[in-house]
Amino acid sequence: MILDSGALIAIGRNDRKVLARLLAAYEEEEPLRTHAMVVAQVWRDGRKQALLARLLRSVEVVEIDEGLGRKAGELVGRARTSDPIDAAVVVIAEDREVVLTSDPHDIRHLARTAKRDVIVVHC
Repeated sequence: MILDSGALIAIGRNDRKVLARLLAAYEEEEPLRTHAMVVAQVWRDGRKQALLARLLRSVEVVEIDEGLGRKAGELVGRARTSDPIDAAVVVIAEDREVVLTSDPHDIRHLARTAKRDVIVVHC
């Protein structure tokens, strides 16, 4: 399961629906992933974000290197959008993987453009 910034913000707000979904993923041994710039969008002060800090210990945070940056940028260009962070979420997603997002419209558009068959779940 890929987590976008909306999913991480929901965790920080102690959103029970999102917490339940993540617990179910954990019980099914479904790995959680995001990328470093998603973390940058939501991280402000670890002393005040204890729940988010605990969650991030169990999330694979994919590094944004030049190759991923180029792929995300190319996707932004093809999709005619302006958010490379959401584009990178789609780039790291595998086919049939769940993307937990607060912006399902943009993620679906980017996934269609990238020809990725992802399962977009609104949080």
